[in-house]
Amino acid sequence: MATALGLDFGTTNTVLAQAGEGAQTRSVMFESPAGTDDTMRTALSFMKDPQLGASVLQVEAGHAAIRAFIANPGECRYLQSIKTFAASPLFQGTLVHARRFQFEDLMEVFLKRLQAYAGDHWPSGVRRIVTGRPVHFAGANPDPELAMQRYAAALGRLGFPELHYVYEPVAAAFYFAQNLRQDATVLVADFGGGTSDFSLIRFETVAGRIRVTPLGQSGVGIAGDQFDARIIEHLVTPAIGKGSQFTSFGKNLDVPDSYYRNFSRWNQLSIFRTTKEYAGLKALVRQAVEPDKLELFIDLIEHDEGYLLHQAVSATKMALSSEDEAEFRFAPLGAAGETTVRRSDFESWIAGDLARITAALDELLDKTGTPASAVDKIFLTGGTSFVPAVRRIFTERFEESRIETGGELISIAHGLALIGERDDIAQWTVPQ
Repeated sequence: MATALGLDFGTTNTVLAQAGEGAQTRSVMFESPAGTDDTMRTALSFMKDPQLGASVLQVEAGHAAIRAFIANPGECRYLQSIKTFAASPLFQGTLVHARRFQFEDLMEVFLKRLQAYAGDHWPSGVRRIVTGRPVHFAGANPDPELAMQRYAAALGRLGFPELHYVYEPVAAAFYFAQNLRQDATVLVADFGGGTSDFSLIRFETVAGRIRVTPLGQSGVGIAGDQFDARIIEHLVTPAIGKGSQFTSFGKNLDVPDSYYRNFSRWNQLSIFRTTKEYAGLKALVRQAVEPDKLELFIDLIEHDEGYLLHQAVSATKMALSSEDEAEFRFAPLGAAGETTVRRSDFESWIAGDLARITAALDELLDKTGTPASAVDKIFLTGGTSFVPAVRRIFTERFEESRIETGGELISIAHGLALIGERDDIAQWTVPQ
């Protein structure tokens, strides 16, 4: 009987998996008000219970949280991409209907909601939980030790006797390695919502058992969410006052860019709404040279348009993965919310981010002394791997025939589950 549970707590999606007979694995199924699925959007919604009073909150997770948010605008507090706060010393909690939640509280609430959704599908007899972690956490100045302290605090509340952590690309590599038919040096590139992580591993079969030699890891806190932010930066923020001015003591001054740093990370809009900075933005309207733009900004915040904006931006980005042009449509923005985006423009907006991703890959190859010709297989996983400019990073270095994709949502969780059943688990885990 399987005794380990693999947890891929992702920026965008979360997956839980358990190993079965041999190298077989299965995802834990969840039955929520939004239906049955084996993945959960990493999101939470909170509403006051009208019958039990303000001290009791109705909580939903995943797509059920999105449904609650859309059905109850103005009443539902919605949080997504929780993982992006894990390593931030600046994040000291957020108020949700007058109750303060620390990061570990949010992670605990989310996982316990998943446990409730799983019901009878929740694995019994689990002795250890093996959780993925990025090589480099997202954020401007991430503190990985703080992130792992927060992970441990949240996971410890679920009552698992053993907690283990494995680099996410290492877990994905192990999942892909089950299909290898000969010894190989494998590069895994895992593009999540918040981070791009790379792992180089040597796999060899000895006496019918996989033997692994980790060669190196690298990564950078940039991925799909950052690409979304670039689209918002160029298409949305100019229409809501970025680059405009306000008058103070007879002088024209620039509206602070800090307001738009919050806005470009759409998942932070609900938190921004509760800050003193937001109160300052509202007060600034009276002094604005173009007050209509700031009033539009405030309307977007007040009406909780963050999720719908995310949907519009994601749809544009996805379309640009297969087309040279795509339409950006976001009605709450007015005339500025209807425009055509060229892939060439999008690639110019993310050029600096692509350069940092490329540098992280080259750093891994350089520090391990591995020429491109010595890499036998390259596995690309994660939704951002579909962006043509990202794929070109690899096709320019490696033969197309060596590059494979697949298992974008499940590879990490299933690799973690397989690692959790091994008696040499210490060889795979990150020391704490």
